[in-house]
Amino acid sequence: MTSGESHTIRIGHSPDPDDAFMFHAMTTGRFDTTPYLYKHELLDIETLNQKALNSEFEVSAVSIHALPDVLEDYALMNCGASMGEGYGPRIVTLGEKTIDQILDGKIAIPGIKTSAHLALRIMVGDLDTVVVPFDKIMDEVKAGNVDAGLIIHEGQLTWKDEGLHLVADLGEMWAEMTGGLPLPLGGNVVRRDLGNDACDIITEHVRLSIAHAIADPEEGLAFAIEWGRGIDEETNEEFVQMYVNERTIDYGPEGREAVRRFLKEGQQIGMIRADLDVDALEFIGAEE
Repeated sequence: MTSGESHTIRIGHSPDPDDAFMFHAMTTGRFDTTPYLYKHELLDIETLNQKALNSEFEVSAVSIHALPDVLEDYALMNCGASMGEGYGPRIVTLGEKTIDQILDGKIAIPGIKTSAHLALRIMVGDLDTVVVPFDKIMDEVKAGNVDAGLIIHEGQLTWKDEGLHLVADLGEMWAEMTGGLPLPLGGNVVRRDLGNDACDIITEHVRLSIAHAIADPEEGLAFAIEWGRGIDEETNEEFVQMYVNERTIDYGPEGREAVRRFLKEGQQIGMIRADLDVDALEFIGAEE
């Protein structure tokens, strides 16, 4: 940071339990974050993807699908990943249907640049989609306004309570396709114009915040449930543990391979820009 520039760092993240849990310690002073103070900015992931295009926040969660669009201004951290370990966004319907039966129908998705949408295209192919806010998708399915819905966040656990039918789990399909790689959904990026030293320090603060939450989860879980849209404590804890774990502290070689594979598969179907050198992708804080 240059002299006189604010030391407040805005973190844009989704209003869901796993992100709230992840950033709780660093935004509430649970450890020393000198020389920075961190402030939450809660927005849905599609809005965050759009704001990252304008470099609005110093730190932001973004969809891995949207990552190539912001790499000129942001660098990807090696921590803070949301990865599905054999699970991920789910396709649900009202009444039992197969994938083949929904191919000619309309499916609600949470955003064009979401990783859920890219995973859907990679695994299922071309579909007639309509963008619906993530927390309204199941309502649209139940109302019969769409033939299927692609659900993310805690909906991955609560769809059965809504009387819906599971058609497919994209994380499971991805694991089968890739020999067991996790499905990379979201990542954290830090703005390059802060400078290399600041990017390293901020990334380390994010890593410490995640490690702090995992080591002492009680307070973080109590905070996280506020963003769970009415879920109970058991569901809240289950969802947080799905997406905040050791791989969130460090992608690890498999996690980094998964990100590169996901982007390459996207290039193959024309949804990721072809000029991106995926193999040269850097992960701030990685030891490799």
